[in-house]
Amino acid sequence: MIENVFWIFALGAAGLGVILGSFLNALLFRFNTGKGMGGRSRCMRCNHSLVALDLVPIASYLFLGGRCRYCSAKISLQYPLVEAVAGVLSVKIFFLTAPDVLHFALLLGIWLTILFIVVYDVRHMVIPWSSSILLFVLAALHLLLVPPSSLWNLFAGPLLALPFLLLSLVSNGRWMGWGDSGLELSLGMLLGLTPGITALLLGVWSGALVGIALILIARLTPTKHSRVKGEGFTIHSEIPFAPFLALGAALVFFFHVDFFSTVSFF
Repeated sequence: MIENVFWIFALGAAGLGVILGSFLNALLFRFNTGKGMGGRSRCMRCNHSLVALDLVPIASYLFLGGRCRYCSAKISLQYPLVEAVAGVLSVKIFFLTAPDVLHFALLLGIWLTILFIVVYDVRHMVIPWSSSILLFVLAALHLLLVPPSSLWNLFAGPLLALPFLLLSLVSNGRWMGWGDSGLELSLGMLLGLTPGITALLLGVWSGALVGIALILIARLTPTKHSRVKGEGFTIHSEIPFAPFLALGAALVFFFHVDFFSTVSFF
């Protein structure tokens, strides 16, 4: 009986995550556009008001074949992806924190904020300071709820963010975006020192691999546009770094990856 109740709550956590992911999508598309969160949702192409059946997370996208019911315009794949990722995050956090509702709510807020930062950075190549500040506040509250095991872990955030901040200062933001140091500050506070270093290494390595792969693809399959204009992905091209920092943090946080687990600090 208790096991059945647990799985019912896990299913509820998945549903909550998917619904919050839908809200996150709306926020992502309206943030910094001058549009509030009120009012009816509309198709971005034909401006037709959407009804409830058009807005069911994930299911509506699949049922409509990824197209608007009214004008057949393609619906961004971002919608179901963000909803699905939010649902998975919610379930993973539930498994980690049950039955502590406060801890669940706080971690869900942290990881949904990270998800917002990742998607916004991918779309706009910038991390909004408002989201960085929110993440910092939530990470600080998590430190109060789950006190660090050592002083090193207490100061992990500033220590891990310092290299990013120095790169931004030296290059005036050209080598490293200012928002990345704010993100790394909060991730360090959340993870601790050695897990945070592991997450940072994973983020750097994955970012480097993706960058190299994009350069190779651009060179092996040049487009007509790139041949004419001399454009295409190169070593000087910019890619958003927040997704890779978040990927490293997720691997460490949810799967307990730590390259330095045997290292002790005093």
